[in-house]
Amino acid sequence: MDIYASDEEKGEDIKRWWRENGLSVVMGIALGIAVLVGGRFWLTQQHMESVSASNLYQQTSQLVTEGKTAEAATLVDKLLSEYAATPYAVFAAFEMAKVNVAKGEVESAKSHLEWVINNGKLSGQKDIARLRLSQLLLDQSDYQQTLSVIAQAETTAFKSLFDELKGDVYIAQGKLSEAATSYQAALSLLEKNEPRGLILKLKLDDVAGS
Repeated sequence: MDIYASDEEKGEDIKRWWRENGLSVVMGIALGIAVLVGGRFWLTQQHMESVSASNLYQQTSQLVTEGKTAEAATLVDKLLSEYAATPYAVFAAFEMAKVNVAKGEVESAKSHLEWVINNGKLSGQKDIARLRLSQLLLDQSDYQQTLSVIAQAETTAFKSLFDELKGDVYIAQGKLSEAATSYQAALSLLEKNEPRGLILKLKLDDVAGS
């Protein structure tokens, strides 16, 4: 706009600019308001979902403590189906898997651990589920599937534990050389004086003696 123009000319320029751009300005403001309102609505929904999931998980834990595992299982199913995106669903799946193992319901325990592996958001949680699932598979002498699950590990935090478990699989298969290599790898990842170090050394000695 020309700074030397008269007030009337400036007014006409403003009117002209508004005719050309007014609709875009209004639409931009409306879009901004919609995004703001939508964002607040989403955050509110997320908060409400998290609170509901937390309440269900607390009820689940209380029922497990009271030995009411059938009722707890019903709530866990609801958490896994309706609140799968929350961390409480993962916590509930772990807790129910533990209950399943205690009751000798191995297949149900495996199912809950597999749910964590397929739906968990954190690699650490999924690897904990893999460790527990691998142990159950090893107990069932399903060696190939055990090694397959171990191979899917995503983090290095549990590598020593996975290597030890791999050694246990090889022992069960009679593959002593591979077992020794796995135990040695597990031992090399430990800090000095870690309690697991003694266990691994004993396993290595057993392999050597065999």
